[in-house]
This record gives sequence, C-alpha cells and structure tokens, in this order.
Amino acid sequence: MNDFTWLPDLASRLVGGAVVYANDEFFGPREALIRPEPPGFQPATFGAKGQVYDGWETRRRRQPGHDIAIVRLGVPGVIRGVVVDTAFFRGNYPPEISVEACTVDGHPTPEEVLRAAWTPVVPRSRITGDQRHLFAVHDDRRFTHVRLSIYPDGGVARLRVHAEPVGDPRWMAGGWIDLIAVEHGGLVVACSDQFYGSPHNLLMPGPARSMGEGWETARRRTGGNDWVEVRLGVPGIPKLVELDTSHFKGNAPEAARLTATDLPTGGQEAQWWELLPRTALVPDSRHRFPIPAEAQKLTSRIRLDVYPDGGMARMRLWGEPSATGLAALGRRWEGGVVET
Repeated sequence: MNDFTWLPDLASRLVGGAVVYANDEFFGPREALIRPEPPGFQPATFGAKGQVYDGWETRRRRQPGHDIAIVRLGVPGVIRGVVVDTAFFRGNYPPEISVEACTVDGHPTPEEVLRAAWTPVVPRSRITGDQRHLFAVHDDRRFTHVRLSIYPDGGVARLRVHAEPVGDPRWMAGGWIDLIAVEHGGLVVACSDQFYGSPHNLLMPGPARSMGEGWETARRRTGGNDWVEVRLGVPGIPKLVELDTSHFKGNAPEAARLTATDLPTGGQEAQWWELLPRTALVPDSRHRFPIPAEAQKLTSRIRLDVYPDGGMARMRLWGEPSATGLAALGRRWEGGVVET
C-alpha cells in the first residue's frame, strides 16, 4: 500500500487514542487533535479567549523553546505515515513541526512517557496554514506513543497516525477472541469500494453510533458485488461470525458470503473455503452465524462479499488463536520490530 492514509488512524479516539500530555493548550484543547471527524470552523465565533478553533492551539510564545503534545495510540502499531492538518489555522499555525515515537508498555503515567527514549519518525519540517501535510514513515518497529512538536507555537487541527495495528499476545490466549478486531491486530488489506465509509470501521471496537461509523459502498449500477478482505490479527480457528447492519435501514446489503484462506497474502494461488454461504441479511440488525465444523480450519485471511452493495456497521470473527500464531506474534511483540 503506497497510500498510507488507507491504513487506520490509531491515534483516533474511536480506537481509544488519548492525548496524555500537552505543555500548553491556552486557546484550543489538546483533545481536539484526535477527534475522528474532520475539523470545522465557524467565523466570528468568540469565546472568553478569542475566536474558537476546532483544534489544539497554544498561546504566543515569548520565551525560547517550543510546544509539544503526546498521544497514546489506541492500539500499538507500526507507523506508516502521519498527517498534520492545520485546517482553518491561517495566521496562527506553527511554521515547523516534528514527530517522534516511543514504546512504553503497560499503563505509564505522562511523566514516565516524557522520560522515555524517543525515536524521530518525522524530521523537523516546514508546514503551511490551512493544509493537510502528509509524511511517510519508514520504521518497522512497534510504537505505543507519538510526540508532536510545534515550533515555536500555534495551532494544529488534527493529528492522524496511520499504522498497521499489532495486537498484544498476552491478552489473546486461553479462549475465544475476535480474531479480526483492530485491537488484536486485524487489518483490512483490500476492498472494492469505500465511497461513503472506510472499511476499517468494520473492525473498530464497540458498536457503531451511526451510519457514518460503518463501511458503505456506492450504489452499484453494473454487475458484480462489493467485497472486503481482512488479515487476521493472529491466525486462528474461526467459530462464529457476526455481521452487524445496525443503522443501515434502506441501504443494507441484501445478502453476504464469507470465505477464508490460510495464506496470509491471499492472491490467486490461495485455497479459499466457505465459512458462510451466501445468506440473506436484514437491515439494522446484528446477525450471528456459527461456522460449520468442516470449515473450522486454520485461517489467516477472510473475504466478505456483500450483494450487491450497501453498508455494514461491524464485523466480528470469534475463534481460537493458534498456538503457532501466538508464538510468532509474541516474538515480534517482544522484539519490537514487526515483519509485515
């Protein structure tokens, strides 16, 4: 994937991201950096501290130094790119930024994170106002936190950290888990269409609050059907699939089919088998289907076909992670470097 913005934003509040520290947030709250919705602006809207901006904004710095904000990723991951969005900040944006990352497992305090060893992932770079700035990252290590530095001060509307999630194997052994959940490392690797909603939404934690938090395709006017492929966070034996069309009432798929392969890269050479035959769906409903015993085989990747098009809120694949998959994930987790 050359376009890293295809990957999920692991800093987003939807995944559990949090801004755990900022040295200043006089004009705009730090939490705005990770809001999932695009930034907005309403002119001539003044609060007690001046014009209201949808972003993180610090006061004008009169002393040497610069301002920082630290974000804990909702899921640890391999960062492939960062977006620094200065939307609507025109006379008050920082002229330069940099981004660093670190790995601190467990539940560290902000003070512990501040003392961590930081790795530069985006060098100090010039930016402009009211623009989305995309920075590719080339580092295969797993990170848990990022630090945005702005030089010397100013406002940033959003920070997006597009990454490949890496699940923590310590919480996966001993029973059924959702093998494709983003928090367990599940990742959408391909899809036919995402006109109205990202397919990564299918794997997000918790229920969708609206259609906007699901995957929805354009209306199909030709033959064929829409589909999405997902790489499991850890290979495993699927037992139960859940297809949730909540909030999709006049635009839910008519039917769905689920297939699987044990080849992580998929492709034409893979041998696919059926987990769920083409099955009718109804709008605004959570559907649960047991996987037939003969189809409960080691699985690394699945494909969901929807007929002919439409929207779905969430997809879950409950099952048992394999011992070999957990062992491989454990080695990658402990080593810090993730081979993808």
